[in-house]
Amino acid sequence: MNKVLFHLAFPVTDLNEAKRFYVDGLGCGLGREAPFSLILDLHGNQIVAQLTDQPPESQKGIYPRHFGLVFTSKADWQTLVDRAKAKGLRFYQQPRLRFPGTKLEHATFFLEDPFHNLLEFKHYTHESAIFGEREDARVGDRVAKPSG
Repeated sequence: MNKVLFHLAFPVTDLNEAKRFYVDGLGCGLGREAPFSLILDLHGNQIVAQLTDQPPESQKGIYPRHFGLVFTSKADWQTLVDRAKAKGLRFYQQPRLRFPGTKLEHATFFLEDPFHNLLEFKHYTHESAIFGEREDARVGDRVAKPSG
């Protein structure tokens, strides 16, 4: 199969502010620009900032909506942590380790863009956890509500 790229469109209310966060801050490549959108290269994936007059509301937690990247290199993940700190980006959750000592162990952090979009960046200690380790049903920090 030929290379397939991920594509995601997300709302913003100011294209210049979006450029400052995504290009100057995160280091995304800048693609085509239109009066209503920006095409951005997020580590080889296409994300598109779409101008809207109704931005998403600030969430009360990371669920149900966020997007981001899974790094296969811990060094690359750490480079982005360092860049985000140096550029003064807003951390929604500071870098930390989830599920330490298990097959699901991963380093993670969340950023919040100026439009309340949440972005997660993580690196799994065991690459098998990216799509596997199905016998462990934990996903994130969400706790299931009891039924009934």
